[in-house]
Amino acid sequence: MPFGAQPPANTGAAPPSPAELAEFARKQLRLPAVSIAANPTGDQLVNLPTWLWLPSGWGPVSATATVPGVSVTATATPTSVVWSMGDGSTVTCAGAGTPFRPGTDPKASSPDCGHTYRTSSASQAGQAFPVSATVHWTVTWAGAGQGGVFPDLTTTGNAAFRVAESQALNNGG
Repeated sequence: MPFGAQPPANTGAAPPSPAELAEFARKQLRLPAVSIAANPTGDQLVNLPTWLWLPSGWGPVSATATVPGVSVTATATPTSVVWSMGDGSTVTCAGAGTPFRPGTDPKASSPDCGHTYRTSSASQAGQAFPVSATVHWTVTWAGAGQGGVFPDLTTTGNAAFRVAESQALNNGG
């Protein structure tokens, strides 16, 4: 919602309270879609760390509601992301995760958000684990000398990770 967007016209009744304006602003919040990134790109490998991160949309989002003389802003701030890895594991990360950079040791674990698969996804439907990332948002509001907190919001993105098992071969030579 653009800054200063107006709630529905008041028809002579008492003006909305700051809390009512805050609810209107909360309904105007447009949280970003959750996009999932991982390394290795493509198939994951059993016993090789998978780095997890959200490539965009990690930051506060605000919307403001205004009536003559009063403005109230609702702000949603991401606080954590919970990854459901499809193998029965969940991973909770306090931030968006660190993108994997070329030149990093491929056997190194992510410094803040990752998972290591212990089994292949070969027996799964589509031969891939269904993965979801759910971002938890704290929502606060402030205006007209008042403020408050709304119940948390969540947004979720989905992906499918194929996890292959690499077999070593010893030719005896």
